Amino acid sequence: MEKYYITGHKNPDLDTICSAMAYAKLKSILDPDNEYVAVRCGHLGESCKNILAALEITPPPYMPDVYPKVKDVMLSPNLMVEKKASMTEIAKSYKDTNPSVTPIFDGGKFIGLLSIDDITAWYLEGIRNGNDLSRIPTVGEVMRDQAEPLLAGDLFEDAKKALSASPKRGLSVFEDGEFIGYVTRRCFLKAPKYNVILMDHNEPRQSIKGIETANVAEIIDHHRLDTMKTNTPIFIDAEPLGSTCTIVYELFVRNKLMPDKETAKLLLTGMMSDTLILKSPTTTPVDVEAAHALAEIVGESVQNFGIKIFSHVESLSALKPEKAILTDFKRYTEKGVMLGIGQCEATTLNDLDDYKDKFLKALEDVRLKNGLDWAVVMITDVMKENSVLLSTDFKASKNLPYALLEEGIYDMPGVMSRKKQLLPEMLFALGM
Repeated sequence: MEKYYITGHKNPDLDTICSAMAYAKLKSILDPDNEYVAVRCGHLGESCKNILAALEITPPPYMPDVYPKVKDVMLSPNLMVEKKASMTEIAKSYKDTNPSVTPIFDGGKFIGLLSIDDITAWYLEGIRNGNDLSRIPTVGEVMRDQAEPLLAGDLFEDAKKALSASPKRGLSVFEDGEFIGYVTRRCFLKAPKYNVILMDHNEPRQSIKGIETANVAEIIDHHRLDTMKTNTPIFIDAEPLGSTCTIVYELFVRNKLMPDKETAKLLLTGMMSDTLILKSPTTTPVDVEAAHALAEIVGESVQNFGIKIFSHVESLSALKPEKAILTDFKRYTEKGVMLGIGQCEATTLNDLDDYKDKFLKALEDVRLKNGLDWAVVMITDVMKENSVLLSTDFKASKNLPYALLEEGIYDMPGVMSRKKQLLPEMLFALGM
């Protein structure tokens, strides 16, 4: 059984979270011989947390990266030898498995690794000193000083270098202060690869850390393609729909399956969020049909379910500006210009004056910290289908087709989609 991690992008929103969880359920049905686990590679914003809590949905666990670790290659002890045991016991194990190191215990507590070098050194020293070698020693007499242990979460490459630089044949591995295994040089002959399925994104810079070391098995997305190179053909379902959750629903249908009520709730949640209750211009007839089918399974109307979701969106005036901006923030590089575009949903823009200055300052901080040329955040009133744009100072901003309300703030009537409405206008403003 192989394990596959299903993850969305670095700034997880409801579509990325819910589509990953629902797809893990579908894959577990279609391929029961392997394990599919939904994870998230970023921290949730307050509104996202509130909505999931209100719907009694437990978010997937946090996974910071997919770099291979010591725990992925370590060996578990299959022989527990006590310090006071005779070396005869070790001799028996060498006949069967020829281990380079053996874990040694004292009253059940791990005390170190006994290596073949320890045994050789003990006998050579005995010969040199004229000792009686007919006497069989205990394990404790033969075992030498120990090297610093590794941690289970240490990176594969770092641990490989540590062992290469050590005179020891193996190093012990600890987790939470407890011995859990050991590694030898043979453990590092080939780096393992995590199996990863990308949801709601395909660009490496938006993905989980270490994606370049992983085996990307599938991509399910509704954005433009700018994906990484793969060594083998993979399954890709990239469709111009309003939500990744719609694609997952369609995959259920194509496989002659229907999601259960819990999964339908997941899919409808992500769909309502990403399509702004089917009001976003990215919404397609496929999204509408899927939403109504899922709402029927859930037992609520599409409109009521959508309003319920957005009723838990926190006022932006109550949030930390930088954190709110980065909750759904994507970076783009076009012809040498580095852009950052964030989007925040709100149920009203009437309180904009309460936080606009703090958001503009935080936006400039975000630009500087991320080495961007131009950073903007679109604040969208979901109920009135209107947005305002906050922008850092950049020469191309004067080319935007929006009315300037005041310095750094633009009116965007009817604009609700970052990728379909705002991004094309920013690229046009750059002369692209």
